[in-house]
Amino acid sequence: MANVLDLRRRIRSVRNTRQITKAMKMVSAAKLRRAQERAVAARPYAAMLASVLESLKRRAEIYDPETGEVRHPLLLTRPEKRILLVVVSGDKGFAGAFNTNIFKAAASFIAENNGKEIDIEAIGRKGRDLFRRRYPAAQFAEAVDEERRPERQRGSAIEVVGEQTGVLEKLNYERVRELAEEIISWYTHEEVDAAYLVYNEFKSVIQQRVVVERVLPILSLRVHEVEKAEEPTIEERERAAEAALSAGVSLYPHEAEAAQRQFEDEVRNFGTAEVDYIYEQSPQEIFADVLPRYVTSQLYHATLESVAAEHAARMTAMDSATNNASDMIDSLTLTMNRVRQAAITKEIIEIVSGAAAI
Repeated sequence: MANVLDLRRRIRSVRNTRQITKAMKMVSAAKLRRAQERAVAARPYAAMLASVLESLKRRAEIYDPETGEVRHPLLLTRPEKRILLVVVSGDKGFAGAFNTNIFKAAASFIAENNGKEIDIEAIGRKGRDLFRRRYPAAQFAEAVDEERRPERQRGSAIEVVGEQTGVLEKLNYERVRELAEEIISWYTHEEVDAAYLVYNEFKSVIQQRVVVERVLPILSLRVHEVEKAEEPTIEERERAAEAALSAGVSLYPHEAEAAQRQFEDEVRNFGTAEVDYIYEQSPQEIFADVLPRYVTSQLYHATLESVAAEHAARMTAMDSATNNASDMIDSLTLTMNRVRQAAITKEIIEIVSGAAAI
């Protein structure tokens, strides 16, 4: 059994760790509030953009009247032989099972599409490190002409075609737009037949789930094409609620949700209104120019929600670590008191025995 000095040192160490985890919890709670406000503020833009496209779709001739084929390449569907999988993970750890759940969803998607060629675009340092260990990087030949795209030299069915680190720490729309344009270019040049997005969808602190969403081709403008979703357990929700309440974070942003529902009703009426709008360009040209922005908004919205979900997961994990440290301190203090009492009792017995022997 450890002596009193060792136990005191261990209690001091756990107490210092508890101070660190408590500070990290409060920092994550503050970042969560800002990330949640930013994610909620971006939703009206995405909703209105989808409504504008829906209105344009009803007035533009997106189908060729002679062949019946879709005119815009982002609406064209093909057999899914080559798939692009964009995985949005975190750049840091200490977030509980946040990254693990995303990697499980990505691994399940890859297993379900066994036999197909899958290209992985990793957003986040944790995802980059994992996929770099598991799968080889894609190899491209040097382009002879600047106008020609580099030729792909595929050596494996599953390869990592790109990695984006530091995107979620300082989220910038321009960087997300460049990535979205690259994905659109791959699809329009028929280098991939479909693009899927794996991220943590954030609604509130206790309402979030890991989803696998289809980004390309665009089949519906109003409904997200969620292929698979994993809901958190009741215990995880309760633990997240306790952490949020102790940090002063609202579980349900009622005012934001009410305003958003009112705005969604207005947006729905705008998209379905029988009004003859006057366009400076033809509806076909506007539809073709705005549709890539819809893909960018989907990717940007996913990164915003992933940032908020990561801070929520880290806040919950640090709250659990703080509670565990408190429980460990109580247990070690009880053990130290028992050891000290046993040492005192032993000394008293030795003194009494010595006095009796005299």
